[in-house]
Amino acid sequence: MNRTSPAQPALPQAEPATPGGSGSNGTPVLRLCGAAARVGGRTLWSGVDLEVRAGEFVAVLGPNGVGKSTLVKILLGVLPAAAGEITVLGARPGDAGSRVGYLPQRRSFDADLRIRGIDIVRMGLDGDRWGVPLPWSRSRRIEGERIAEVIELVGASAYAQRPIGQCSGGEQQRLLIAQALVRRPEILLLDEPLDSLDLPNQSAVAALIGRICRQENVAVVMVAHDVNPILHHLDRVVYIAEGGAVCGPPSEVVTSETLTRLYRTPVEVMSTRDGRLVVVGGPEAPAVHHDRHTGPEN
Repeated sequence: MNRTSPAQPALPQAEPATPGGSGSNGTPVLRLCGAAARVGGRTLWSGVDLEVRAGEFVAVLGPNGVGKSTLVKILLGVLPAAAGEITVLGARPGDAGSRVGYLPQRRSFDADLRIRGIDIVRMGLDGDRWGVPLPWSRSRRIEGERIAEVIELVGASAYAQRPIGQCSGGEQQRLLIAQALVRRPEILLLDEPLDSLDLPNQSAVAALIGRICRQENVAVVMVAHDVNPILHHLDRVVYIAEGGAVCGPPSEVVTSETLTRLYRTPVEVMSTRDGRLVVVGGPEAPAVHHDRHTGPEN
């Protein structure tokens, strides 16, 4: 996937990585062909082609304001695409219902909030229902078993009964991921789930998402500012900048040559001793930098 001005050499078409998911050779669960996004009369990106299969972990990268979160909203059907064809699980965006799980940008819980972590997870099942469920019903028992299962999956059993306001940032994020998974989605859309977490929790949550992707064969599309915490778990990245995008394995996309062509300005990608990538040049250093939200369009 690429888009450059006519005067620029074409960006390399990267071969898809071989993901760990068992469904990686099947029909794509997400497909974008010639997609474009426009907000407030401004085109954020265009000419985007992307296919994601079950069990693939894909990160959406780029500096602030390029339309990363807009891509997620289009896949959810919240915003219309300005051009191109988009299918989500073979249907129009927004038509797949609970088969798509979604975790929005990190919310802040008040320290005095008494609602328990387990209740936060339960809202993923019945938060859209009216009335009080019957506690002795068979469906209630089945739901309870699923809630316990997904809490165990994310490693939150030890604190799920604790008020959410008394949980740490990493614990809260695990419970929110459990909420997004509780209906057994085939696609998981995550909008900056590592935002505001410290480095140890970033690494732990990134490893958790990677494990869920493989173990549950869920396709994960994750918006991120910093590629480093998730780098070793990724199959591919979608790098958005300057109204275009390029897709492929991180080793082929997050390079000096590819990003220089995408940004149309000199960009250098360096590797530190511990394997972290640092991008120098361009509007921001987009492989790793501090979060600087300026609005809802990221």
